[in-house]
Amino acid sequence: MKIITEQITQQDIKEMAEKMFGNYVKAVVDISQGIIAIDAELHADLEALLLEQGSKREDVWGINFYPDLPGDQFIEFDSMVNIKPSLGNRSRGIDDPVVKEKIISVVNKLVK
Repeated sequence: MKIITEQITQQDIKEMAEKMFGNYVKAVVDISQGIIAIDAELHADLEALLLEQGSKREDVWGINFYPDLPGDQFIEFDSMVNIKPSLGNRSRGIDDPVVKEKIISVVNKLVK
């Protein structure tokens, strides 16, 4: 597990994937701080890492990276940490398009 604050490449993510699940890597994005926790067996572990570093639960959202897939398929918005009924998100996905855009913005800034 590590927190990404500087740019990494899709190749870096591909290497992480090969070591863990084969074709994807779990990540949690803090949309307020603009950082990503990545490379753990569970999204919950990544969320905990960010919370320990001062992130707020309402700002952290789980995603998966599929480094071999093109374009929009690279990011999958699916995680148990996304279930936040108090914020109106009742699914494993991300229902709010504004939150989704913020996640994409952080990913585009940190992953090349």
